[in-house]
Amino acid sequence: MKLLICLGNFGSKYEKTRHNVGFMFADMLANELGSNFTNEPKFKSELCKTTYKNEAIWIVKPQTYMNLSGEALLALKNFYKIDINDLFIVYDDISLELGKIRFRNKGSDGGHNGIKSIIKHAQTQVFDRLKIGIGPQPNFMKSEDFVLQNFSNEQMEELNKVLKNSVEAFLYYCENDINKVQNKYN
Repeated sequence: MKLLICLGNFGSKYEKTRHNVGFMFADMLANELGSNFTNEPKFKSELCKTTYKNEAIWIVKPQTYMNLSGEALLALKNFYKIDINDLFIVYDDISLELGKIRFRNKGSDGGHNGIKSIIKHAQTQVFDRLKIGIGPQPNFMKSEDFVLQNFSNEQMEELNKVLKNSVEAFLYYCENDINKVQNKYN
């Protein structure tokens, strides 16, 4: 089983912002697997229960603000007794340029408040993750403003290609170990 938590902010105001790349990925993956999300207030999430190659995959879009994303993880983990080794996180990375992706199996929050919350609630920094580049951030702009900015139409075209590649990479991950995925996609 994979508990796939995709980070973003809920609401139409944030739909096309850089900080919502995780939700965009979640929607594309659910669509690829022919599944839909249901609202699960008890878990502070929209949840899509699906399978790939006979493995259960729960795609989660936390319905908290980004800095509280770990609350959804904790609610699901505790209720269903999910092993932390089944956790996988997808999120935006301001330090990677648009078009780049990185798989990692551990690491710090790197200044990302959603990951900071996940680490706090998971009580570990050791979990598999996919970082999707949204940078570079202009020097004159605060990171808080940059991540809440919408992508341009041209950037959205590039992002759609990256998201398709990311979905393909995640499905490859489901059949292989993290090292093989890193070698192929990083």
